[in-house]
Amino acid sequence: MGSRQQGGRRGRGGSGEGRQQSAGTRRGGAPRAEYGKKAAAGQGRAPRSAGARSKAGNAAGGRPAGGRPAGMYIEGRRAAAEALRTGFPVKCALVAEGEDRDAVLSKLVTDVHAAGIPVLRVPRAELDGLSSHGAHQGIALEVGAFPYAELADVIANAGEGPALVVVLDHVTDAGNFGAIVRSAEVVGAAGVVIASKRAAEVTVATYKTSAGAVMHLPIARVPNIARALEELKGSGFWTVGASEHAEGVCWDAPLSGRIALVMGSEGDGLSRLVLETCDDLTKLPQHGKTESLNVAQAATALCYEWLRQNSR
Repeated sequence: MGSRQQGGRRGRGGSGEGRQQSAGTRRGGAPRAEYGKKAAAGQGRAPRSAGARSKAGNAAGGRPAGGRPAGMYIEGRRAAAEALRTGFPVKCALVAEGEDRDAVLSKLVTDVHAAGIPVLRVPRAELDGLSSHGAHQGIALEVGAFPYAELADVIANAGEGPALVVVLDHVTDAGNFGAIVRSAEVVGAAGVVIASKRAAEVTVATYKTSAGAVMHLPIARVPNIARALEELKGSGFWTVGASEHAEGVCWDAPLSGRIALVMGSEGDGLSRLVLETCDDLTKLPQHGKTESLNVAQAATALCYEWLRQNSR
């Protein structure tokens, strides 16, 4: 693996032996987590009937009267349709009153009924109140806790050949997180790894900013990013950190094969321990006067460089 030293630096851990260099960007392994099993485990509990919910029954902590509804919601027609298509655990669908003449929404509501999900008609103002972006388009799905994957699931999804795993070292902005997940899914990454504390997690905003990508890509939460990188190394991944301290740019970095791309937080970049754990460092070339791209833009560019190198 001596050639891996070009464009970056050799880390203390992981020899990178066993890395397969065959061309292609196949996503191996199993598809996205089986939501039905997660639901059976309690993350997608069956909802009360629509009638029971509609009675301001929210003295027990459901939807507070006159306030923002409790719970987590997927809003918008496209995101709702994706949730139905993937079998995401949904408790109830909230649909704006007086929208019966909207053919697209009516078809979506029919699909919701077909999936056995209760439908509750609510004033449009209630949907406005729960919307994170004001773009609910007349429908919102109340969902259970997001079914995070294990790191082992991400590794299994990578299969045996070339693969990309995006690791986020305490990225905190929900918009950046959602955009990174979207880019990772588009290029065919095997999964995303995030920290379990002091980091952005999957929320209503993430469903929207990722354009539904969180429903298609395993996202694993881990207590220790450096330890997760060591585990990825043990599965044949070469860990490459994005850092302004890198000596070489991504065009010259060896990003083919099995790569764990590590992106640092918005304010501090990569932590010291994570920097020391990475096998290589790389950065984007820069010719303008702006300080740098934000983490989501940089992650997108590096994801596509991985795809380019594996498509040759």
